[in-house]
Amino acid sequence: MSAIRIDGNEISKSVNAETAAEVEALAQKYGVRPGLAVILAGENPASQVYVSRKVKMCEELGIVSKKIILPESVSQEELISIIDDLNKDDSIHGILVQSPTPKQISEKAVINAIDPKKDVDCFHPANVGKVFLGDLSGFLPCTPWGVSVLLEKSGISTAGKHVVVLGRSAIVGRPMAALLLARGANGDATVTVCHSKTPDLPSFTRQADIVIAALGIPQFLKGDMVKDGAVVIDVGINRIPCATTKSGFKLVGDVDFDALVEKTSAITPVPGGVGPMTIAMLMKNTVRAFKMSKGE
Repeated sequence: MSAIRIDGNEISKSVNAETAAEVEALAQKYGVRPGLAVILAGENPASQVYVSRKVKMCEELGIVSKKIILPESVSQEELISIIDDLNKDDSIHGILVQSPTPKQISEKAVINAIDPKKDVDCFHPANVGKVFLGDLSGFLPCTPWGVSVLLEKSGISTAGKHVVVLGRSAIVGRPMAALLLARGANGDATVTVCHSKTPDLPSFTRQADIVIAALGIPQFLKGDMVKDGAVVIDVGINRIPCATTKSGFKLVGDVDFDALVEKTSAITPVPGGVGPMTIAMLMKNTVRAFKMSKGE
């Protein structure tokens, strides 16, 4: 058996094309475009890359972007004041603060300061609560939503399937389980969430029709931990030492790809799997925010 390699780059391109067409239609209808504000506090190199990608994607899709760069020393009060101004700015429909923030800033306080109607990351308790109640009419968590779309566009149904989610983070594991449990398309699954305290974890993954790995442990999921024909979605992205690359490291997921590619029916690579979908779904949420602001 050789697995279908689920190509997140190609699928994200099709999603982005849909978004670009919708943005143009909205611009024609209202005379204005969706606007996204991205705040970066500090000089974290990875964060700088992520912010640049988000701004570039806005440009490609016709979304207005506002990038706000703040020093590492910015106070929590200053940051929240900027968020307050953006909350009141009718030209800005989505607001995100790139994580991690400097140590003097409470990420919880920052998330709570964002108007839930502009919380396109879907981190605010009001939006998270809707998702956990099965109300998917508003914003959806970007990475879990991206996983759902990858499965859907690859022709893989979750209805009636046993899905094992590895990881219980507030960003991926928990909201992923909520989406899978919801009624309707891309849901209706039986879900098991495993984590670092789960005894005999492989006994659960071997039962799964679909495994979604989001533990943050390089190449954790091995070939003997899944059944033949399972679908494996790798959300992890980790840097490990590699003597054969110029940089001295390579990117790998939470899945031992080489050990699983011949055993699974479908699998996502790292990079080029889930990663591109996260930004694509962020853009979708920004369009949703614009439409909600217009009463759609």
